[in-house]
Amino acid sequence: MKQDVKNMKESEGFMKKAGDFFQKDSISGYVFILPWLIGFFSFTLIPFLASFYFSFTKYDLFSPPKFVGLNNFIRMFTNDPLFWKSLKVTFLYAFVSVPLRLVFALWVAVLLNRRTKASGLYRTLFYLPSIVGGSVAVAVMWRMLFLKDGVINAIFAKVGLPSNISWLTNTKTAIWTLILLAVWQFGSSMLIFLAGLKQIPDQYYEAARVDGAGKSVQFFKITLPMLTPVIFFNLVNQLINGFIAFTQAVIITNGGDPLNSTLFYAVYLYKRSFEYYEMGYGSALAWVLLVIIAVFTALIFKSSSAWVYYESKEQ
Repeated sequence: MKQDVKNMKESEGFMKKAGDFFQKDSISGYVFILPWLIGFFSFTLIPFLASFYFSFTKYDLFSPPKFVGLNNFIRMFTNDPLFWKSLKVTFLYAFVSVPLRLVFALWVAVLLNRRTKASGLYRTLFYLPSIVGGSVAVAVMWRMLFLKDGVINAIFAKVGLPSNISWLTNTKTAIWTLILLAVWQFGSSMLIFLAGLKQIPDQYYEAARVDGAGKSVQFFKITLPMLTPVIFFNLVNQLINGFIAFTQAVIITNGGDPLNSTLFYAVYLYKRSFEYYEMGYGSALAWVLLVIIAVFTALIFKSSSAWVYYESKEQ
């Protein structure tokens, strides 16, 4: 009996020490993540919840918000032609630029996957546009290239092609200058593809060569199926980036010129919120964009079971 009492006291003492230890350890952990917590609550969670509330209000940034229920959303879908225009422009930009960028990035990655002495240099050079591609300076440079008296028309004149093209003031060509810039920024996707190519076992290619398979058969039967998880990852990320494109249109086409043919959804959202001081309406636009991105992302995830190959699952 005395031994049992002694064991219980020892057990209680151990539990108390363990509790003190874990409590101190928890406090230390919270101290270390405190900067992240402050940033998360200040710049993510609180603005996220605030925008949700503002989307149901009439708010001009200077006077207190006034609750209007679903009026912002009703106005958006029934009485705002620029909403539909910006949505159409953004869909065109995202659904054209993203596939082109991924195809081009994959093609370059396959070329750079070959073992050469200068492969490291080539990878760096091809990645550079992605490092500076989204900056204001590059957008200004891109605008200068496509001016009527810019470098592109000068090159066209040298090779005998029509050289009097107003790239940025023509409703049919302005959006394509922005799409071309997006495709040029393929470096990040290329590096991810390159990492995926390095993970494909050489045995597969050796077996294919023994069976007499050519380069094209190896690519479509081995490389492409094995890269589908990487394609899936790049597709989701690049599609989201396509929907939230902003800087290019603001700098290159003054936020929508000509005739709103380059009016990206994010640009329209910004204009409504900070130029027309309709923060409530702008918040409603932001939440619709969030739903659109969520729907397309969910569709990609849902379809992935039909075209994404995971080797571990097959085994």
